[in-house]
Amino acid sequence: MRRLLLASSSPYRQELLSRLGLPFESCAPDIDETHLPGESAEQLVNRLAEQKARALAERYPNHLIIGSDQAAVLDSKIIGKPHTFERAKQQLQSASGNSVRFLTGLALLDSATGRIQADCIPFTVHFRELDEARIERYLRIEKPYDCAGSFKAEGLGISLFRATEGEDVTSLVGLPLIRLVDMLLNAGYDVP
Repeated sequence: MRRLLLASSSPYRQELLSRLGLPFESCAPDIDETHLPGESAEQLVNRLAEQKARALAERYPNHLIIGSDQAAVLDSKIIGKPHTFERAKQQLQSASGNSVRFLTGLALLDSATGRIQADCIPFTVHFRELDEARIERYLRIEKPYDCAGSFKAEGLGISLFRATEGEDVTSLVGLPLIRLVDMLLNAGYDVP
């Protein structure tokens, strides 16, 4: 059976994939993640998920390689990882009382055959009205500066939500496991 490779160094994606109980390796792909002019959020995450998987195909010639990328969209604008307290605060102030759509591109490449399966999985978060004190308290506790949208849904960030909608909550964290299992089964990989 071919081995699994996660084309990511993200601890969040690694934790999610480990939930399936499947042995896997992980390796960070070296790709340019620049948003191209005129590219929609969906096109961006699809392109980057595929590029991440393909970037490692030569080094891992007999693997099923998983690539994933995520974008958060608020008011038709892509919002990325904030990296700082101030930017995270601005993102959450903008999200307050609004809805943020998360698009997660997922690609599974069979590096032996070159066959690729790809999809984009949407998930929407409807935020509560958030005052400045609540936002600052949340950011000081969880420090979600490496997360698109400035929250960790798998942690205290859930308290910021009024509601969510989508088929796979794991897509919100960055690796849609339901769709990934479909792809693995379709590739002939034995998933328990």
